[in-house]
Amino acid sequence: MSYAFTLNGQPIEVEADVAGMTSLLSVLRESFGLTGTKLGCGEGRCGACTVLVDGTPVVACLYPLANVDSSDVRTVEGLAGPDEPLTEVQSALLDHGAVQCGACVPGVSMTLTALLECADHVTEDDVRAALTGNICRCTGYTKFVEAAVSVAADSGGRQ
Repeated sequence: MSYAFTLNGQPIEVEADVAGMTSLLSVLRESFGLTGTKLGCGEGRCGACTVLVDGTPVVACLYPLANVDSSDVRTVEGLAGPDEPLTEVQSALLDHGAVQCGACVPGVSMTLTALLECADHVTEDDVRAALTGNICRCTGYTKFVEAAVSVAADSGGRQ
């Protein structure tokens, strides 16, 4: 069996040698070399492996490959290419000092991207609620919230 989906804007097909219950995280890292999506806890609790599937944040360590068949998958590598400027979310995280050790930042970036792409208005409470699935041991979340709120204010809630 094969699984066809869009990965960071490119059509992809994964062949039968990868089982459908294999985690999306494993496929992204091992088959495509997309190591920006981090393995944190491996139990879906830390959010380090967060990617967007059809615009919705999911924990890739628990998400079966079979579930992305015919879907659009976006990883942190799909936010801004090597020769492209950073997205507003990525720039704001840097500008607000929200990037420290880097373990959680890819997942946080994806979570905030999803929030800011679909919300008409974003409050601090909205950002905090969206980040409940992302664990950070360095920043205390305040800088994440400040970054997201600044992006929302600059873009009217949409990125």
